[in-house]
Amino acid sequence: MKLALFSSQRYEQSAFNELCPADVETQYFDVSLNAHTCSLCKGFDAVCVFVNDTLSAEVIARLADYGVGLILLRCAGFNNVDLAAAKKHKIAVARVPAYSPEAVAEHAIALILTLSRKIHKAYNRVREENFDLNGLLGFNLHNKTVGLIGCGKIGQAMVKILNGFGAKVLVCDPASPTGAFTLVAQDELLAKSNIISLHCPLNEQTHHIIDKPALATMKRGVMLINTGRGALLDTKACIEALKSGRLGYLGLDVYEQESELFFKDRSEEILQDDVFARLLTFKNVLITGHQGFFTQEALEQIVQTTYFNLHQFTKGDPLTNQVLDV
Repeated sequence: MKLALFSSQRYEQSAFNELCPADVETQYFDVSLNAHTCSLCKGFDAVCVFVNDTLSAEVIARLADYGVGLILLRCAGFNNVDLAAAKKHKIAVARVPAYSPEAVAEHAIALILTLSRKIHKAYNRVREENFDLNGLLGFNLHNKTVGLIGCGKIGQAMVKILNGFGAKVLVCDPASPTGAFTLVAQDELLAKSNIISLHCPLNEQTHHIIDKPALATMKRGVMLINTGRGALLDTKACIEALKSGRLGYLGLDVYEQESELFFKDRSEEILQDDVFARLLTFKNVLITGHQGFFTQEALEQIVQTTYFNLHQFTKGDPLTNQVLDV
């Protein structure tokens, strides 16, 4: 079995090599899989991709011509895959539905605490031997109302952590989950929450779920956290809300146009994305480069599940983690 792994990083290569089965030959490509690079898939039985690879109908049709029978997602989301095209060309799609949901939940909490206690500002001050506390006044997470839009595995992990802090947790989720929180409609969550954190998948219904009208219903000075997918937010609307003070804090681990930025060292380049550049000017905005998943435990789970999916496909067994066109 020959596997082509795209958008590969050095840390991934080590993990995949360590756990690679004897009957699998894995080749790594540091480029993203898209219409310009899919010719690299010739001669492979399966491809493995990440969040910023583009599996469009055109790409999938060409993969079928090359004899590729399986697309392995080493992530939970599948918004970058044309599932209808995969079904048409009889290419199976399998994902990693859960890789340490605690990793992403803990990162979201880290963003919340860093912003609420201005840790990023304090760190820079102390390095400059400035120990003045003026401008660093924060707020307690205890007794604050935190709204979670989406409450799957990551959301449930968030609930446990937030309950430990003594926060009041509101949840909006069409699946109507149960747990130690209050289930409410989205409008109520937006209006009542001091902090809002996004943990829903990206699809047609959730694209720009936080837009200008949604922001207008929020409390003034609200904190917004996104560790899900960049396009859950209308970034330009968020910038206007930051300028007006409607948004008091914004924490991002994802960005709508991140495929042009993230996972590469661009420190010697001129930043071409004017919207992202504007975000960087706000002192109450904290951005990390899609590292919420990035823990040792999560990486091991991603590799193990990816090879498990490949093993099932090789044996002709039903795919436990198959993504179906709906």
